[in-house]
Amino acid sequence: MYAHAKDGGGVGGMRKKEGPVNLKIYTMTRNQLQCQAAYMRNSLFDQGYLDEQFVQLEELQDEANPDFVEDVVKLFYTDSARFIRNMELTLDSRPLDFEKLDDIMHQFKGSSSSIGAKKVKRECTQFQEYCKVGNFDGCMRTFQEVKQEHAGLKKKLESYFEVARQAR
Repeated sequence: MYAHAKDGGGVGGMRKKEGPVNLKIYTMTRNQLQCQAAYMRNSLFDQGYLDEQFVQLEELQDEANPDFVEDVVKLFYTDSARFIRNMELTLDSRPLDFEKLDDIMHQFKGSSSSIGAKKVKRECTQFQEYCKVGNFDGCMRTFQEVKQEHAGLKKKLESYFEVARQAR
């Protein structure tokens, strides 16, 4: 990528070559990023984090709005923080209101479903089952799982979106 400079200029007597070689390197890097983004995306499905709903969101994205899916996911995480906080407050109150817990989790599950958050949705469903039978320990245990899946997906999606942005 470097050639000896006749005038001794450049770094250590070297100057950067211009032309098709640099374009090829840039394209390779871009192609590698695109492959990495595709791999990361596929892994989210293969590991059961996402379902078909995420694909449907992607189909709504176009060149006019290239960040549509990321924007929807960011809204989900903003809303879900509120749901989690409401769950924590309700779980700390006495007497325990299983109906209210079920209602909050139902909303959280619907929100999770709208972005295709498969593992989060599954844990929400389990939490609701424990609410129906009044199982406090089951609710507490499953709520921790909900939060863990929620945080894990957030981290993975943030990484994926970062690479996908670089690949454009």
